[in-house]
Amino acid sequence: MIPVHAPDPRPLAGEPLALDLLNTQWMASGSPADLLATMDGTRAWLTAAGITAVPAPETRRALVTARQAIRDVLTAQGGPATLERLNQVLGHGRLRLSIGPPANPEQTLEVDDPAWPPAVMAAANLLELLEHAPDRIRRCQHPACVLWFYDTTRNGTRRWCSMATCGNRAKAHRHYDRAKKHADPAGSEDDHRNRTQALPGSAKHADAQS
Repeated sequence: MIPVHAPDPRPLAGEPLALDLLNTQWMASGSPADLLATMDGTRAWLTAAGITAVPAPETRRALVTARQAIRDVLTAQGGPATLERLNQVLGHGRLRLSIGPPANPEQTLEVDDPAWPPAVMAAANLLELLEHAPDRIRRCQHPACVLWFYDTTRNGTRRWCSMATCGNRAKAHRHYDRAKKHADPAGSEDDHRNRTQALPGSAKHADAQS
């Protein structure tokens, strides 16, 4: 695991809170990196997310727990136990409804442990995303990428965390495959002809046996 010391070195930030928490893990030069592996990284994520909270070790552990629960729900791993783990995170908080002046409805998140507000907020955000547009929650389609995003494009066809990185890598890979396939068409044709001639039952195979 690569230690993270920069303020927020993630390749993708600013997604909805639940996905932004998932994106505290990413691949850096082929090795896994984790922003929540250190207290400095945890502080960097809280600041980037605009959350006012003391980055205590208990807060970091709560975030790691919520991150895994969110990922398991989105990847459908673990069956009913997966949902229960997310419910346990959500169980640390409750929404208090009230009305304030001048007759404004108010909703206040109350949490039973001062270490849990950021984790509960991320889990609650996942519920909002699942309620409004679950099909817009996407994982980058590059097989080596672990980042998530919320597709806000008009036609809903975004495939990559970033076209400049994963999108271009996929494009380069397709180009390489096409170039390799067409590099020696004559040789490929000869190979095919030789294989055909060697097949039992072919005319030239019969001549060779006579």
